[in-house]
Order: sequence, then C-alpha cells, then structure tokens
Amino acid sequence: MTNTVSIDKPEYDEYTLVPFKTLLGKTLVSVDVNDYKNVIRFTTTDNETYLMFHEQDCCEDVWVEDIVGDWNDVIGSPIVRAEESRKRIYDNECCESSTWTYYKLATIKGYVDIRWCGTSNGYYSESVDFVILK
Repeated sequence: MTNTVSIDKPEYDEYTLVPFKTLLGKTLVSVDVNDYKNVIRFTTTDNETYLMFHEQDCCEDVWVEDIVGDWNDVIGSPIVRAEESRKRIYDNECCESSTWTYYKLATIKGYVDIRWCGTSNGYYSESVDFVILK
C-alpha cells in the first residue's frame, strides 16, 4: 500500500547508489512517500529497501512535483519498465537553473510517473539519488 509517512534520509554509509533500472524484474510490496514529498521508499518482495531522494547541499531545492498513476498498479506485479529521463533548463537572465527528472515505473497492471523538480543558482546539484539501503 502507499502511505504518506515520516521517512528520514539515511547517512551516507548506510546506502549504495544504484541506477533506477535496478527495479526491473523486482516486485514491490509497498511504496511510501514522506510528508515533505522529498523522499520515496520502495520495498520489494526480496526484502530490499530502495530510497529516492536528493542529498541537500547549500543553495538548491529538490522535491516531488507530481505523481501520476495509481501506486496499486505497480505493487504486487513484476516491474517491466523503470526509466529515468531529465531535462535541464538554464535561464541566463536570472542565472538560475531548473532540472525536471522523470521516473516511469510500470507493470502489466499499469504505471506510475514521478516528476521531480530541482532548482538552484546553477552551481549546485539538482539531481535525484536512487539508493539501496545496506
């Protein structure tokens, strides 16, 4: 089931960065989105826990802008699509940067699209991390 809950970001030594496509072939048992919409936790039938979040630095902000689809469509069936794409926009007039990162997750039952937005002054990361907890 999908819940909005309190999820803390892990310490750096508690996880390993992995590509989002690592979820291909996995079966999710739950997906949880934290209250601030800046951390998503995926739990699989293999008892693995993955987190999607942004490691905050100084002068940027990254959050989940939108989630389209029904989480129940990607829970309980093997993942057949797990894709990431991004579009970065740099505004020379105001010296600011924006990055839209899209995650497409699908099973034979349906799909969920997650859209993250990141903004900064152009010198800081606006990327989303996908990790497996140790």
